[in-house]
Amino acid sequence: MHIGLIGCGNMGGGMATQLLSNGCQLTCHDPNPDIRDKMSALGAKTAPTPSALAQATEMIILSLPKAEVVDAVMRDMLPDIQSGSIILDTSTSEPTTSQAMAKLGEAQGFSFVDGPVSGGPAAAHAGTMTMLLGGMDEAIARLRPLLDILTSKTVIVGGSGAGHAAKIANNMLCAANLVLVGEAIRLGKAAGVRPEDLLEGINAGSGRSGVSEVNFPKWILNDTYDSGFTMGLMRKDVGLSLDLAKTSNVALDGFAGIADIWLNASSAISDSADFNEIVKHGQKVGNDV
Repeated sequence: MHIGLIGCGNMGGGMATQLLSNGCQLTCHDPNPDIRDKMSALGAKTAPTPSALAQATEMIILSLPKAEVVDAVMRDMLPDIQSGSIILDTSTSEPTTSQAMAKLGEAQGFSFVDGPVSGGPAAAHAGTMTMLLGGMDEAIARLRPLLDILTSKTVIVGGSGAGHAAKIANNMLCAANLVLVGEAIRLGKAAGVRPEDLLEGINAGSGRSGVSEVNFPKWILNDTYDSGFTMGLMRKDVGLSLDLAKTSNVALDGFAGIADIWLNASSAISDSADFNEIVKHGQKVGNDV
């Protein structure tokens, strides 16, 4: 299986490692020459431009930082995308961008599938990511051998754009749960309950979440804060939630205050910090998480 991969940073680099270890032929492009050199050292071929990559392979993965970059890369390589190709966009992008790319694909004879991922760089390296898929059933079926290498779970959530809409909703809840579980831990400590004991109780009850079950024991209570996902990236995702709500004419009254914490009130926490550090917002001396 010959795969093209555009964007070989943390997530893309993990996927590249997993693909190569499973015997795939891989051609990569990244604007950073150091990353291209790293991919070459791993055994991948490299392409100098997205267009050159599109000429070399008919199954292309995108792992890019935002919708604007997805749009720019796609339009750059559009004349060179081969008929019958499949583009799998694993970026956290926007539904409207995916829908626009899918329409271009219909006109030019290629398929565009949105497949944003969860699990972070560790899951990308291990092939255990979760992927939310939006697109045509036939194209997703053709992607199945590739998906079996990269993921441990896939969920088809609808047509073009549905994958990105679902990812935005998921990350909105993650952002909210980090703030709320952090506050619950501080409340419990003030009442004399150890965080570990409180989490055990929460995780046995209806208040549990991925944040309480994974983030707190893995990255927060032990003060490692090394998930590989930054405050800046989650702030971007919080902004995507607000933008999607605005364009969809949906009120997010409950989320508004939490979004303000991420985007404004927590400005003392840098964009480069681990996103789990949001739990430090609102701490007082002697009352930390």
